[in-house]
Amino acid sequence: MDGVSFPLNRGETLGLVGESGCGKSITALSILRLVPRPVARIVGGQVLFKGEDLLRKSEKEMRRYRGSHISMILQDPMTALNPVFNIGEQVMEPLRIHQHIQKNALKARAIDILRVLRVPAAESRLCSFPHEFSGGMRQRVVGAISLSCQPELLIADEPTTSLDVTIQAQYLKLLREIQQDQGLSIIFITHDFGIVARVCDWVAVMYAGRVVEIATVQDLFKKPVHPYTQALLNSVPTIGSDAKKRLLSIEGDLPSIYNLPQGCTFAPRCDYVMQRCREEYPPEVSVESGHTSRCWRLA
Repeated sequence: MDGVSFPLNRGETLGLVGESGCGKSITALSILRLVPRPVARIVGGQVLFKGEDLLRKSEKEMRRYRGSHISMILQDPMTALNPVFNIGEQVMEPLRIHQHIQKNALKARAIDILRVLRVPAAESRLCSFPHEFSGGMRQRVVGAISLSCQPELLIADEPTTSLDVTIQAQYLKLLREIQQDQGLSIIFITHDFGIVARVCDWVAVMYAGRVVEIATVQDLFKKPVHPYTQALLNSVPTIGSDAKKRLLSIEGDLPSIYNLPQGCTFAPRCDYVMQRCREEYPPEVSVESGHTSRCWRLA
């Protein structure tokens, strides 16, 4: 990641969008200081959470933050859950570690959180194993584990990828209800602009490890200014008079993070490329209040 920066207030949802490989998940893992080593490491910058820099915390202090103050829902619920432990043990683990709940109350609290996530027959399902649940129920269990300690920030990394449309809508509605009830802040990583429009307040568009545009959901859909954002939106199917219009595609491939082109990283794929784009990376430009982008056409 290079210069990634975005604000997030309590109770708001920020959507992180972009092609696969653009750095969304690594950005999320960097917040929790869980980047895979030795492949990656954090060399500078700040991660400010409630005024405190998480990069200055010791590993012991970070373990107290993870799960308790900041939680993460991983992409695949089947691999996020341990197949050799039953559901009850996995839901109770963060409660035991972070909230020091005693054994007698631990089971009752685990049942309560499963019920909040609408897991049917929660008490009897505590002894079930992950393979005994459907994809939708596994996703709810992963959500229960992440939300069990009532964190202030939830990072949801494509949590609806394995769900069908009906279950997806139910899950998103449930997350929204929990957010409103607890004042939860959410970073929602997704490829689906339909989900972005439904649940997000802000959107940060990433490309090749950098944020190229940040705006409110309304501004991003009504007046995207970066060519990459425009290309992403033009590749989404629409219903209406233009339904038969051929979908546009973004020519070329995402550049390797180990061999980025000089200048703007999107220049080799951009329809509006200028010579300056190939030589210098554009600065951040304020389009209007709360809406910024990085493109030489705006500078």
